[in-house]
Order: sequence, then C-alpha cells, then structure tokens
Amino acid sequence: MPRHVSQVIQTVQTLEGGGFPVRRPFPTPQCSQVDPFLLLDHMGPKDWLPGEAIGAPDHPHRGFETVTYLLSGEMEHKDSQGNYGKLTPGDVQWMTAGAGVVHSEMPTVEFRESGGVTNGFQIWVNLPAKLKLTPPRYQDTPAAQIPEVDLDGEGSRVRIIAGTVGDTTAVIDTHTPITFLHVTLQPGAAFTHAVPPSQNAMAYVISGSGQFGENAQTAAAGQLAVFANDAETVTASALPDALLDLLVLAGEPLNEPVVRYGPFVMNTREEILQAFQDYQSGKMGVIS
Repeated sequence: MPRHVSQVIQTVQTLEGGGFPVRRPFPTPQCSQVDPFLLLDHMGPKDWLPGEAIGAPDHPHRGFETVTYLLSGEMEHKDSQGNYGKLTPGDVQWMTAGAGVVHSEMPTVEFRESGGVTNGFQIWVNLPAKLKLTPPRYQDTPAAQIPEVDLDGEGSRVRIIAGTVGDTTAVIDTHTPITFLHVTLQPGAAFTHAVPPSQNAMAYVISGSGQFGENAQTAAAGQLAVFANDAETVTASALPDALLDLLVLAGEPLNEPVVRYGPFVMNTREEILQAFQDYQSGKMGVIS
C-alpha cells in the first residue's frame, strides 16, 4: 500500500543571493524542515534581459551540503578549495561544505551578456553531528552522466540524481541515505517508488498537477506534497490532460538538534559562534 500524503505546502516567494527570486516550500512558518533536508528553493523560472542576471556572490557554509540542479540557464561555481565548475541544463553540483568553505554561484559571463531563462533548484542536506566538520567535498556531475530510466516507453522517465531506481544507481555519492529523482510523467502516467518507512519523503511539483499518495491528494506547480511514514512506497500520478514534472526526495532523518544561523547549520549555539569566528579569521579560506 502506498503512503498517504500528510500535508501539501504552498511555496512562498522570496529573494536569495544577490537578489534573484526563489519559490520556497521550506523553511517557512508552515514547515521548518523535512529532516534531513533543511531547505528547498526553486530558482525561477526567471527570464533575464541581457545584462540583468544575478547570482550568489562569495559566502560561507559549514555543517551541511548544498545541491544545485539546473534545468535552464548557466551558472559557474567557485570556492575556497580551488574548485571551479560550469553548470548548464541538466547538470548537478553536490557540495559538501563540512568544516567550512566559501563559494559563489554566479551566472556565466556569456549568459549574463545574452540573457535567458534561469530555472533550477538548490537543496540543503543536513550532515550528522559526527560529519559536521568533515573535509569539504565537491561533486560536479554533467547532465550526460546522470542516469535516466524510461518508465513506460511513452515518454515518461526518471533522472536519478541520488539513490536507486530498479537496477540503476546514481553516480553521486551521499554521506547519508538520500533519494533525489527528477520524474517526468506523460498525461495519465503513474510512478511508484519504494522508500523505507524510516525515511522522510516528499514530492515537489515543477509543472503540471497530479495526485499523490494513497489518499490521492492533489498538488500543482509550486506545491510540495509531504508523505506520511505509514507505508513503503510513494506514488505520483499525472492527470489525464497534462504532463507532470516533479522532484521526488527522500532521506533518513538525523533526529538531531538543528541550530542554524544564515549560512551555518550546526547542533549547538556554541558551534554557530565558532563557525563565525573561524570564517572571520579566514580559516574557511577565500576564493582566489
């Protein structure tokens, strides 16, 4: 039997980084987190005129992972570990901030000059206390390396960013059990995925609308369906008249204290103060 949907969350609109628009289902007053996920931001879609595009200039992180998944547009990543990566449609950047890193995510010079549509996601994944100060790690995965599985021979498919679908496993390595799928369903098609009852699971609707869970709860673009932990599968079905594009996310909850302040997420207030001291003293480095 599939899980039920326990709630449907509407995104709120806000500005991030240098002032680019995002739609955010959490953290908000309605939902602080879906452990181990700390934040889900849908960046755009935003159509930039030539010279307008902005991003997130140099800023620090500690204690968690940032995942950037781009659907359209171009961005470039630089960090204080000397890493550099250019993100184009379909690419994924999985950055483990761990003990601390300074990074930036900005539109490429070419995209800024030409303009165009930015559409994508940033997700924050928490790290357990024992890994809060793990050495930073950077996984830059181009679209061609993301495994994709055909679901029905009719155009429905799933891209496996993290986790396993059938016999196909993602190339990205995660510190804790994580599922991150981009599912596209043709009108009337359905998707079922096994998730252990111990893990939290949710589905974010990118476009279209569909029904989710045993209770056939409807969710539309910009809404997040959160599943109850009452069964071993999650389900999504496209309505008969339109394509359904969505993210399916699941992960083992850490069940640990979460103390966050801006770009740092730790377990205690003292650890947050230490993070600020380390950043201000230059221990997290600078982008050269």
